[in-house]
Amino acid sequence: MRADLVAGILLLWPVVGTLLAAALCAVLRHRPDWQRATMEAATGLMLAASLGLLAEVSQNGPLTVGFGGWPRSFGVSFTADRLGAMLSVFTGIVGLVVAIYARADIGPRRRGAGFDALFLAMLAAVNGAFLTGDLFNLYVWFELMLVTALGLTVLDRRRAQIDGAIRYAALSMLGAAFMLLGIALLFGEAGTLNMADLSRALNGRAPSLALVASAFLLLSGFGLKAGLFPFFSWLPAAYPTAPMTVLAGMAGLLTKVGFYACLRVLVLVFGLGTAPVIPGLAPMLGLLAAATMVLGVLGAMAQEDTRRILAFQIVASIGTMMMGLALASLAGLAAAILYMLHSILVTTSLFFAAGAIARANGSTDLNRCGGLMKRQPMLAVYFAVPALSLAGIPPFSGFWGKFVLVQAGFLSGGALLALVLLATGFVTVYSMSQIWVEAFWKAPGSGRAPRRVPPAMLAAMGILAFLILAMGIGVEPLSAFAREAARGMVPGAAPAGGGA
Repeated sequence: MRADLVAGILLLWPVVGTLLAAALCAVLRHRPDWQRATMEAATGLMLAASLGLLAEVSQNGPLTVGFGGWPRSFGVSFTADRLGAMLSVFTGIVGLVVAIYARADIGPRRRGAGFDALFLAMLAAVNGAFLTGDLFNLYVWFELMLVTALGLTVLDRRRAQIDGAIRYAALSMLGAAFMLLGIALLFGEAGTLNMADLSRALNGRAPSLALVASAFLLLSGFGLKAGLFPFFSWLPAAYPTAPMTVLAGMAGLLTKVGFYACLRVLVLVFGLGTAPVIPGLAPMLGLLAAATMVLGVLGAMAQEDTRRILAFQIVASIGTMMMGLALASLAGLAAAILYMLHSILVTTSLFFAAGAIARANGSTDLNRCGGLMKRQPMLAVYFAVPALSLAGIPPFSGFWGKFVLVQAGFLSGGALLALVLLATGFVTVYSMSQIWVEAFWKAPGSGRAPRRVPPAMLAAMGILAFLILAMGIGVEPLSAFAREAARGMVPGAAPAGGGA
């Protein structure tokens, strides 16, 4: 296990360096131009460090750094394997495009209210969750995400934002209570919270009441954070109240952290897919995945506001990822990882497009939109790419993500889940075509020509559209990476180390 100075810096920088930049932005709160420059530089450096970390881990294997000389069972440790490093890269991409998009959407007042500091701290927390090696620190990073997300949600101090933030906070604190109770029970059973040590301690252990309760409490806490059925109602209520730049970043990352925690803990700690500690866990996850997919797309069908349509699509995408976990096989895990990477970029891009549509038409209500195909052809292209990808149309990344999930479903005895995924895919096509027809094809609802979309918005969407298309065309290397990452998560399938 390598832990030299350069590798250690690469591992720590996405968290520590980003937190230092957040602190600097807080000091510069009366200088919006300096805040903006700091955020843009910090997200660029974070992406560069994450790319270096991914190269290091791919070449030399999992990397772990501990602090304070404490035994691993009690100390704070950062761990990077292939999956954690790649997710840190995608966090850096989202952070950078959000910084670009913010040039058009975040003015001096919002920067003075703390946008830059809060968003950078949220990115640091996301990276901390992806790179932590123990369960308690995973909980800590979730709490930092909550605090920063609440600050970002109420950035404009509007009543609707405060109402949404209260709902978000109440249910998130309930999820935190579930997580803490589950962690406490697990520590009582195994005497450690390091995930790699937990995997070894629980391997072959007969299920006890404490272990079963811990698994279901942790699943409830992580599922609530992710927006999994039956805990998803807060998401369409709270997310659309945030400023669009904030909403795009939160939608792209935060629910994925919840799913990542489910993936990491249920597979590594509780042996899902190899030697499950909790019998019957996979079938229950299948039911939750199917319900989340179905209710997500049905909720999207019933909406006329672009933000709420996309918020319900977030719910459906979490169900799609959970399907891969429910299959309890290497093929299912690899498919879930591939779909998660696709979903981060597509979700962020679609909310960027929703913000651009609102800027052009003055509203997110589809009844008041229209005329963008003629007036804003590049915006139409930049919306079409992620929309077609979300719907699973080839050759975009979403097609391959759903294809490998369906394939894994039929190969792993989950044919019914595969059929549910195919059915919900058709409904997704409908909801995306609804936005396309109402916002782009029909005449403007107000009778006025749409306003010009700022170049910064188009630039951010253009970068993501390119990456989404590249993921679809060059899917094989990414698919191979997902398979290797899945093997690295399963105990005994790859060299053990840290939390890998």
